[in-house]
Amino acid sequence: ALPIFKRSNRLYIAISDPMNLLALDEFKFSTGIPTEPILVEDNKLSELITTSLEASDTMTAWQELDLEEDLDNISVKEEESNDNLIKTGDFDETPVVRFVNKMMLDAIRQSASDIHLETYEKQFRVRFRIDGILSEIANPPLNLAPKIIARVKVMSRMDISERRIPQDGRIKIQISKKKGMDFRVNSCPTLYGEKIVLRLLDPSSATLGIDALGYDDQQKKLYLNALSKPYGMILVTGPTGSGKTVSLYTGLNILNTPDRNISTAEDPAEINMPGVNQVNVNAKVGLDFSNALRAFLRQDPDVIMVGEIRDLETAEIAIKAAQTGHLVLSTLHTNDAPQTLTRLMNMGVPAFNIASSVSLIIAQRLARRLCPHCKAPDDIPREALLEEGFTEADLNDIKIYKAVGCNRCTKGYKGRLGIFQVMPISDAMGRLIMEGGNALQIADQSKKEGIPDLRESGLRQAKEGLTSLEEINRVTKD
Repeated sequence: ALPIFKRSNRLYIAISDPMNLLALDEFKFSTGIPTEPILVEDNKLSELITTSLEASDTMTAWQELDLEEDLDNISVKEEESNDNLIKTGDFDETPVVRFVNKMMLDAIRQSASDIHLETYEKQFRVRFRIDGILSEIANPPLNLAPKIIARVKVMSRMDISERRIPQDGRIKIQISKKKGMDFRVNSCPTLYGEKIVLRLLDPSSATLGIDALGYDDQQKKLYLNALSKPYGMILVTGPTGSGKTVSLYTGLNILNTPDRNISTAEDPAEINMPGVNQVNVNAKVGLDFSNALRAFLRQDPDVIMVGEIRDLETAEIAIKAAQTGHLVLSTLHTNDAPQTLTRLMNMGVPAFNIASSVSLIIAQRLARRLCPHCKAPDDIPREALLEEGFTEADLNDIKIYKAVGCNRCTKGYKGRLGIFQVMPISDAMGRLIMEGGNALQIADQSKKEGIPDLRESGLRQAKEGLTSLEEINRVTKD
């Protein structure tokens, strides 16, 4: 038996057995309202009960997401038509649809960088990566996992019938007239079902000013100086999730003027930038970074950006472009700036080509920013501060803060800030590279030239009270 609706102070009950008076009496006793039976077929009643339970489960999970915005404001943008907006009301407004919309909007509100949907043997969970740290947000019922995952796959134009291989997709949503958000979506088959990860790509991050990134005055000057040159190579290095893309796009935004032809090869293009010719590489059809670069060189370029230098062929073409009157920007995965040079050498790039083409290397990390509303002084002994790398001069005027936590932040942190090592290739550095200097020798030369390394830059941020010493240790200690 299942209550269907209430009318004129009478509760109508769907029932398959008209003789089941006990069920009617139980509903009457528990609600205090007279009951009226509605006879339905047994299989239809089972379907009604299942649907009702799933909706109830979904609403319970939905309540774990604390967003209070009106879900009807969200629009999903079709890939096939840039001006076709589909209101959520145009879709089947099931609780699963509303749950997925709420999850995405809540991730935006909390400034999450990624959403993880994970299926296990006895659990389905939703996690957000906020300020670089994964946190569990909700545990929807396990029986809803296939429906939630299918909904995300439909939104991202994936094949919902294919569950054996990874798939990539993209979702564009319009929250309001001025606010939109893109999601890069990947599915991966796991032991107990598919795992989905949605990467949030805020188009507005492409318009960030250089002052918002966290460079000190000298670092900012070095970056702008390298961007002002008509040729050369700027390399941004760091682990995944260290903000390399934002640093590159900030540079491109500065360079994006009507008198420049800018082309980028990306895997994939994460942020749309009008005025820039963006290409998604596609290895399946033979369009890799090296082939894209070759094409760019026949397109009368001024500025070229390649998403990542992964092999010798790409490195050689990029360096050739930098040596022939083009400004080239790219990334590498290395721990610091000196190791970037030795990585290129290890790839097989001749030292003299590196010395003559690379103009600037930016190594970076992202550290969580202390919440200004609840941070508190951290009582760290003087000897411990010296061991961490502070100087005696630093200790004369220093106040280190720690994370506390309040209702305005996430465990004492709110937002992130960049920690940078900005290393120009000076004449002395170039000579050292051509002599085959290793990473340690290059690092020593950098220190002689007064370039702070990542650790020193991080300690400066802690000294200024922007982040904690614990956080600096997390992102700068190998």
